[in-house]
Amino acid sequence: MRYKSISNKFFINNRKMLINKLKHNSVVLLFSSDEYHRNGDQFFPYRQNSDLYHLCGINQEQSILMLNLFDNAKEEFLFIKHIDNLQRIWHGEKLNKEQASEISGVKRIEWIEEFETALLKSMEKAKTIYYIESPNLISFDNLPTSNTRRINAIRNDFPEKEFVSINDFITEQRLIKSEEELVQIKTAVDITKKAYHKLLQETEPNMLEYEVEAMITYEFIRNGAEGHAYSPIVASGKNACILHYTENDKIMKDGDLLLLDFGAEYGNYAADCSRTIPINGKFTDRQRECYNAVLDVFNRAKSLYVPGNNIDIINEKVGQWMQEKMIELGLFTQEDIDNHTGENALYKKYFMHGTAHFIGLDVHDVGSKQTTFKEGMLLSCEPAIYIEEEGIGVRIETDILVGEEPIDLMSDFPVSIDEIEAAMN
Repeated sequence: MRYKSISNKFFINNRKMLINKLKHNSVVLLFSSDEYHRNGDQFFPYRQNSDLYHLCGINQEQSILMLNLFDNAKEEFLFIKHIDNLQRIWHGEKLNKEQASEISGVKRIEWIEEFETALLKSMEKAKTIYYIESPNLISFDNLPTSNTRRINAIRNDFPEKEFVSINDFITEQRLIKSEEELVQIKTAVDITKKAYHKLLQETEPNMLEYEVEAMITYEFIRNGAEGHAYSPIVASGKNACILHYTENDKIMKDGDLLLLDFGAEYGNYAADCSRTIPINGKFTDRQRECYNAVLDVFNRAKSLYVPGNNIDIINEKVGQWMQEKMIELGLFTQEDIDNHTGENALYKKYFMHGTAHFIGLDVHDVGSKQTTFKEGMLLSCEPAIYIEEEGIGVRIETDILVGEEPIDLMSDFPVSIDEIEAAMN
């Protein structure tokens, strides 16, 4: 295992908080994520369902968590994969019952082959079935997730039961980060910082974007991360104006900017960082103007991450500030704004996305734009400007812990022009 696991007390407490919100004579069912076929006999690297992990800490495929609440008694079952000797030779060991119990804190560990029998027994008493309502996988045919498929099959077998989503309960629990979670996140941030310093030292003109990506990947893995929390963006020149550019295969030209969006995943928790640097180590005058415009808004925006605010409030305020900066940069005038009749604000041409999203087990974590901030929530702060006609894209992003005094977890990352140029030269 690459990373230090969270204590099972964390998962025990998460289950206890959930169970205390539910009706009696009910069953909670959560299924692990699918393994996704790549080609031949190969699969993509496995990533556990974040909600299942939140409740039991098991990273293994073919796992099922079942919680029973009958007659004021609470039962917990964890069903795990049982492998034979041939599978062990090819794929190595999987968790045994003792290991699964130690990780999760669940006392009743069974092999997954016993699940159907246990489910039938529980259904004899259950009136309500609680489940996670997972969105379909985004693809050309909108594939249902394992939770959706399994619950739909159970719903068909037991149409007389009440089926209720626990999404709201799980979201509420995951929004506030515990001390154990913050240790994992801060480790992911620290590993991300090491990769950032590496690329600051070694980036130069005529390299390929994927060489920078390789530096980042190397630093992530060698420092104990599972890898990237999301596909990294290494976008030079005009490529920076493609918001989700991930080809990372172009030559980085002398005089261009390089926009980076990258973050390590450690213990299933994400870091999310964006920085914009000059490929040759020196900003031009125009690049400095654009960069400092974004940096000024970035520094002002961090103060907004206080209890009582929400993402909508931040987006509106940052949009206003960015609009003022765009006037200063000569992208349009106040008269243009006054005469504008389009559906979207004029600044949206150069700043199309929002400023904040929640971060945690998923890099775009649970929570909505209307969720009221509370102390202990973690969000991104990422103002930006994209001027395609000038080949300039600037995005600056950090991870902020909500509080009366918001905490920037990346406050020691080089971010000013002087800091970046000094690190590169």
